[in-house]
Amino acid sequence: MTRPSPAARALELRRLLEQHNYRYYVLDDPEVSDAEYDRLLHELKAIEADNPDLITPDSPTQRVGVTPVSELQEVVHTTPMLSLDNAFTDEDLTNFDRRVRERLENVDVIEYTAEPKLDGLAVSFRYQDGKLVRAATRGDGMKGEDVTHNIRTIKSVPMQLRGKKVPDVIDVRGEVFMLIDGFKAMNQRALERGEKVFVNPRNAAAGTIRQLDPRLAAGRPLDAYFYAVGEHGSWKLPGKHSEVLDQLREWGLKVSPLVKVVTGAEGCLEYYRDIGQKRASLKYEIDGVVYKVNRFSQQRELGFVSRAPRWAIAHKFPAHEENTVVRDVEFQVGRTGALTPVARLEPIFVGGVTVSNATLHNMDEVERKDVRIGDTVVIRRAGDVIPEVVKVVLERRPADARVVELPKKCPICGSAVEREEDEAVARCTGGLFCPAQRKESLRHFAGRRAMDIDGLGAKIIDQLVESEPPLVRTPADLYKLTVEQFAELERLGEKSAKNLVDAIEHSKKTTLSRFLYALGIRDVGEATATALANHFASIEALQEADEAAIQEVPDVGPVVAAHVHTFFQQPHNREVIQDLRDRGVHWPAIQRKAASAEGPLAGKTFVLTGTLDSMSRDQAGDRITALGGKVTGSVSKKTSYVVAGAEAGSKLQKAQDLGVEVLDEAAFLKLLDG
Repeated sequence: MTRPSPAARALELRRLLEQHNYRYYVLDDPEVSDAEYDRLLHELKAIEADNPDLITPDSPTQRVGVTPVSELQEVVHTTPMLSLDNAFTDEDLTNFDRRVRERLENVDVIEYTAEPKLDGLAVSFRYQDGKLVRAATRGDGMKGEDVTHNIRTIKSVPMQLRGKKVPDVIDVRGEVFMLIDGFKAMNQRALERGEKVFVNPRNAAAGTIRQLDPRLAAGRPLDAYFYAVGEHGSWKLPGKHSEVLDQLREWGLKVSPLVKVVTGAEGCLEYYRDIGQKRASLKYEIDGVVYKVNRFSQQRELGFVSRAPRWAIAHKFPAHEENTVVRDVEFQVGRTGALTPVARLEPIFVGGVTVSNATLHNMDEVERKDVRIGDTVVIRRAGDVIPEVVKVVLERRPADARVVELPKKCPICGSAVEREEDEAVARCTGGLFCPAQRKESLRHFAGRRAMDIDGLGAKIIDQLVESEPPLVRTPADLYKLTVEQFAELERLGEKSAKNLVDAIEHSKKTTLSRFLYALGIRDVGEATATALANHFASIEALQEADEAAIQEVPDVGPVVAAHVHTFFQQPHNREVIQDLRDRGVHWPAIQRKAASAEGPLAGKTFVLTGTLDSMSRDQAGDRITALGGKVTGSVSKKTSYVVAGAEAGSKLQKAQDLGVEVLDEAAFLKLLDG
């Protein structure tokens, strides 16, 4: 069988990938596994890398641009993006329906299109000959900002409309929003990195879309629904708005599955009540319902007032905000040791439930909002997002209101709490001992690049920690478990139990660098652990070193040195380390090696951030060191390159601030291949 030419194969791969994107992101009915999709995408990337002339602007490989834009350009909307009047009560809605019927005369019942009012960012998407050429924010309705570079990263937004009968030009209006689960996960990652968090999904979506670097948007859980058209070129509109939505679906544009045609005010109110009941279970935030007169002939007859149409209205849900009093502020310790301040409130009914606790995120937020114990505060709850303190009602602050203070010791284990000057998050330093961090520290300890305990996965660790009493409190407890104890765990037979005990026994023989990495010291990755091991040669020397001595290690700065020193000064941590050694964990003496000056990357220092498609970060680090380069965990002026994958974090921003060269995955692979 004759193999297709690269051009033919690339064309076929693009067709397949767009089809799979449509099935997955628009229809929610995927045809292939994620692994199969990734294989097709990697094949296309390889063809385009070998044949750059085959790259097209609408290729699935071109969704994420490499170079940030310098600024957002102004865009004038060819058809204004109108705002809507609001209805806050059932009476407001019935009055709207009455006014519509009166203006149309001789019409007893109006047909409306009803759909949820998404709480996101309105965007206009311009397609020419079916290809996405520009996307712009609503702005003031007449002018917005060009955000095409970020919109292209949203996989539910098609780069090419489906079908052959697409208009020569069409502006499609839609709402870009962030999924609630993705928002929570994104904020959790930000907390773990010591970065600021977003207040709510809407702010997160709006902030992301207005970023200059599309690689940041590519790593965030954005989605979009389309709900109207503006300029439509040669396309003759059908008679009804609902028929427009049907056509948008046929072109591959994602339309809310909750859109419904209803009749009269009672039909609108019934829909409003139904959506209100579904609101808490939706995967995204909504703040009301939008009704539009369905027939375009009636819309034209009704016209506009100011910048709002007379034929549409937004029926808002009751505000999910109430006032209450902060009775106390306590600190919860997360799985990574991060301390989160939580306001204990005078119970208040808001958003359909009674709320007695609300997150304050971190001390930066506490200080920025100036929340004090005794204050009256505004509480917001939306969907199933954790209730939060929006602001303080300063005029109601009592004279004896108390300033919130960060505890010096962990409220769970008593270990020291540390907080860097430029970080929002404070952390417990008792990682090996703290019960709040127990599961996470054990998972890290047993990992392949750490102690490499084969078969000791998350579900088994959960059972070991959650048993009564716990079978494992610290990593040292793993080395006293018996086959009988493992065999009693759920879904673990005697053979598997014996294999686990053998794997734990095998892990006793390790290296000092692996052992240091397994301890989970903050900011100590594999490269830093190796540097510490080679420099000090023994754990005793490292335990007794002060911060100045630790800073003598290559590529270890004052922040990492402080983390290492603080970790080893905690009595709990030293006890666990001694227990591990008493139970037989050991390593050979360090054989010092001079740094290799050979290899094409000799003298080059790399920092890895984000997720790579073609390899893990561990594998990337191995390839760099094999070629003579070094991998470090922090960006400085001495860094040669920052390799930025999807969802690159603060290291990417720091590299840009310092003028360090940033490599995307394609450029990185090219450098590795010489």
